Amino acid sequence: MGQKKLIRFEAIKSFDNVLEYPQDMKGKWKGFFKNSHPVTLELACGKGEYAVGLGRIYPDRNFIGVDIKGNRIWRGAKTALEEGLHNVAFVRSHIDKITDYFLPGEVGEIWITFPDPQLRASRAKKRLTHPHFLRLYQQILRQDGLVHLKTDSPRLYNFTRTVINLFGLELLEHTDNVYAADFVKPELTIKTHYEGLDIAQSSRIHYICFRINQPLPKEKDIELKNLFSEEEPG
Repeated sequence: MGQKKLIRFEAIKSFDNVLEYPQDMKGKWKGFFKNSHPVTLELACGKGEYAVGLGRIYPDRNFIGVDIKGNRIWRGAKTALEEGLHNVAFVRSHIDKITDYFLPGEVGEIWITFPDPQLRASRAKKRLTHPHFLRLYQQILRQDGLVHLKTDSPRLYNFTRTVINLFGLELLEHTDNVYAADFVKPELTIKTHYEGLDIAQSSRIHYICFRINQPLPKEKDIELKNLFSEEEPG
């Protein structure tokens, strides 16, 4: 590990807005933020641009970025501290552990911004909109909770729409070209480091908003796998 990464890993240990694998936090976020405002998660937050950006736009809501890479979290956490954004915090942890940190209904919204699209069909279960993860989100979201996906990957966008259709989830909004609209919601104008890179070279930003308002029977995972079994990277 590089010297800079080591320094940042050590630095976040002293940040009061960063919790690493927090114990006994279920039901205690109101005490942590010292208010009863709704909680929004940014999953695989990277440098936390969305958590910080949303925190600026919505001071009456709380935002928590979740990522395993502490050297990336350092950037967002430091910015939040410098700007006095007391409604922004970070959790260093694997995403599949989030049910350890939140009670049912404790989370109002989830943002997934420019995650690794896991292009190979063999890695589809690692996509953050795969039913494997949606079942975790469903355990902590309010009944009317929202999931947002913003991505430059057409494949992840189409995969997510297929999941929504297959499981009968409530699709609220979708577009395959965010910035082509006459009006772009403020929260969609936030740009992450990865958006700027345009790794997928799609020249378009895709967005979906939906609710996990139905059971997610595991039997349908096989049907989903079969639908995408012949995917190839590209």
